Amino acid sequence: MKEYELQVKGLRTSFFTDDGEVPAVDDVDFYVREGEILGIVGESGCGKSVTSLSVMGLIPKPPGKIVGGEILFKGEDLVHASEKRMRKLRGNDIAMIFQEPMTSLNPLFTIGDQLVEALLTHKKVNKKQARQKAVEKMKLVGLPRAEELLDDYPHQLSGGMRQRVMIAMALMCDPKVLIADEPTTALDVTIQKQILKLMRELNKKLNMAIIMITHDLGVVAEVCDRVTVMYSGKVVEESDVKTIFKNPQHPYTKGLLASIPDIRDKVDTLYSIPGNVPKPGSIKRGCRFAPRCQFAFDRCFEEDPELYEVSEPNHLARCFLLDEEGEQQ
Repeated sequence: MKEYELQVKGLRTSFFTDDGEVPAVDDVDFYVREGEILGIVGESGCGKSVTSLSVMGLIPKPPGKIVGGEILFKGEDLVHASEKRMRKLRGNDIAMIFQEPMTSLNPLFTIGDQLVEALLTHKKVNKKQARQKAVEKMKLVGLPRAEELLDDYPHQLSGGMRQRVMIAMALMCDPKVLIADEPTTALDVTIQKQILKLMRELNKKLNMAIIMITHDLGVVAEVCDRVTVMYSGKVVEESDVKTIFKNPQHPYTKGLLASIPDIRDKVDTLYSIPGNVPKPGSIKRGCRFAPRCQFAFDRCFEEDPELYEVSEPNHLARCFLLDEEGEQQ
């Protein structure tokens, strides 16, 4: 069994506002091993991106703060790491691809300048060596005319090419862990397919751990090995991809899967989970999914369930229906 590259234990991140503390991430656990792709899934507002920013040490202070838990990178707890230490790790050992490449790339600098800067910040190389490395990474992510593109500005590239540049930039220092936050959101379907295929190829070629943050279960099915499902700041289910799709146990996971259109079914209306994700901190007691759950009973509104083991190994779900049954039918 490979060692953990990154392990998050009991992570709690809150934002402190005029109305008090707002818990955005509440007691989240997950891990990713070398060469593994972990998918973190959930609707907008469930805490996925705040989790990734917490790992990178990029939570804005104030109003945000990590108030509990551990983020272990090769055994080192990053929660208590200094900003100097985080700057050394960030982009070097742990890199991140952000949601929107057009806003993540600086429009005033060439592609080459931005790629080279990432390497010069962390490695003892000269500009010529850094430029050669940039060309290598551009070719690795499948960009044509790599040498010429280095002198172009972001606005001269298509959305798919900008996303590949972002991936190349994240790979400049050969990170151990790559966090991809909705890497295909702003792209059309054909480019999405290419980017996902590229992520899978890079994972195999570089044996790099990848955390794929998405709301799209199609992305999860395409590239991930394991899945962590989040809802309202908490992990509600986790297992390997095949198990989650074949035998989901939490009502929220079942709802997400039921929401995927099936071309074989001729229906007038598509299924959607009733209601909306609650505002962070608005539910003070009970299961946070209970107001939207068709299976909820009295206990669900009074107590917060723990993660229960399902009959399959390494399959956990946060639901009282599993407390006595062990597995939902």
